[in-house]
Amino acid sequence: MAEIRMLNEEPELRGVLRRVWPYLRPHRRLLTAGVTVNLLSTLALSLVPAVVGRATDALLDLDRDRLLQLCALLFVLVIARMVLLRQAEILLVRLGERVVRDLRDRAVERLAAAPLRFLETHRGGDLLQRVTVEVAELAAFVRQQIPDLISLTGYVVFTAVVLFTSSWQLASLLVVLFAPAMWLIGRRFRRAAGDAYAGEAAAEAQVTAAVRETLEAREQVQAADAAGPWRQRLGERLDAWFAAVRRTQKALTWLETAWIVQGVVTAGLLLAGGAMVAAQTVTVGVVVTFVLASRELFSSVDDLTYVAGELVGSQVGLARLLDLLDATEPPARERTGGGAGSDLAVEGVCFGYGPDRVLHEVSLEFPAGSRVALVGETGSGKTTLAKLLCGLYTPDAGTVRLGGTDLAGMDERELRRRLVLVPQQVHLITGTLAENLFTDADPMPAVRQLGLADWVASLPDGLDTHLGPRGAHLSAGERQLIGLIRAALLTPDVVILDEATADLDPATAHRIETAVAQLHTARTLIVIAHRQATIERFPCVVRLAGGVLAGA
Repeated sequence: MAEIRMLNEEPELRGVLRRVWPYLRPHRRLLTAGVTVNLLSTLALSLVPAVVGRATDALLDLDRDRLLQLCALLFVLVIARMVLLRQAEILLVRLGERVVRDLRDRAVERLAAAPLRFLETHRGGDLLQRVTVEVAELAAFVRQQIPDLISLTGYVVFTAVVLFTSSWQLASLLVVLFAPAMWLIGRRFRRAAGDAYAGEAAAEAQVTAAVRETLEAREQVQAADAAGPWRQRLGERLDAWFAAVRRTQKALTWLETAWIVQGVVTAGLLLAGGAMVAAQTVTVGVVVTFVLASRELFSSVDDLTYVAGELVGSQVGLARLLDLLDATEPPARERTGGGAGSDLAVEGVCFGYGPDRVLHEVSLEFPAGSRVALVGETGSGKTTLAKLLCGLYTPDAGTVRLGGTDLAGMDERELRRRLVLVPQQVHLITGTLAENLFTDADPMPAVRQLGLADWVASLPDGLDTHLGPRGAHLSAGERQLIGLIRAALLTPDVVILDEATADLDPATAHRIETAVAQLHTARTLIVIAHRQATIERFPCVVRLAGGVLAGA
């Protein structure tokens, strides 16, 4: 079997922020402007305690002129802080929205173009979470955590400079009492948080997948009275998620111990500052500066540790999203538009799901304009061969060629235009018939070409008829009519139809037969036929049995 890159439930977190940089690089001017304005805003805030301290000394010295000057400076700093902070928020939010938009579009495009085998190998709920929840994590990272991280880190650095300038003795005492304890707390938190956040994200993805599968199978679950087992299955996923959340919260409790450290440091600063004022080593204003600055410093460190916790969660989400982007990156190879002809040839094709091979050395030719019925018992490989014929699967061995060109080397858009598969279960979105045709052009010429104008006119609102959730208001045959209209709109060289196995009412069956006959005009038609009446209408019948040709 051709190798499929499997997604990791808990991908490696190391180097995640570095791997995000390529997605930020196109917006580096906006990022630089936002960071610069944010740092200037932080600098204005960090100077406030020093100005207040000097104003205190001026007040005690009864120096009216200096006091007024310092008050004016304080006013300027406050106004500058507010204006710059607002501007920084605007710039960084704008940056976040652009980055998230680009990354979400890329993730959706990659999934849409991902090999069918990749999509079938992974649970839909996990893929859904990676392009929704994980993208939301990135949005929070860019819009909130990057600005907070820059602002808080800048404040700690600027405040340290102010404090060492005011009194290196008190600043040294602050560092000795505060830094080692906070380093130890941060180390213990990081050690516990990495696995905890990754486990929580993986458990949440399992719950999302279980809920999605339950909703999709709701009719079968109710009909089989199987709600109990499904509820138990979902309950097990929820229990695992709850346990993962508890591990995350337990890791977060390490951050709460910072309050004890802050109390000890504040007491130490007050005692030492009082002694130094008594010894006339420092002024009262310096102590005021330290008290005010240390409170803001502690608050900033608290916020910084909280942001660090959130950052770990964002790293997990980013790692899972980047893992998806890496796994779905298209191979770097030159693609062509295909040959001018429309002959379809299968040469020695083998294919399997896992270790079990489904098709064995199948070779077939479909001349341009031919009409072929593909028949065989359930499990004989008909649907698998159809997906290989239209390039949805890549053979494990052998080749499929259109006009002499290997499908694996054709441009994806050209391949999808020239080869169209209409499956048994045509997927519909919640919306109108027109919206489900996925075209901006007028679909009525194609509808009339297939002889389906009367069917469209019979619908309550014609093309504007709402089809219900995922087309619930339509039968399997009517869904295939929509699939045939989609195919006609693409004007393909080859149409492959997997005939609906459900019983069709005579009117719908006749419409499908008419549409298929019209669709065959000037193009190759291959039908996976299940009904004898359909088989008898084709001049050429290919029979599969056990994954090999049994007759043609």
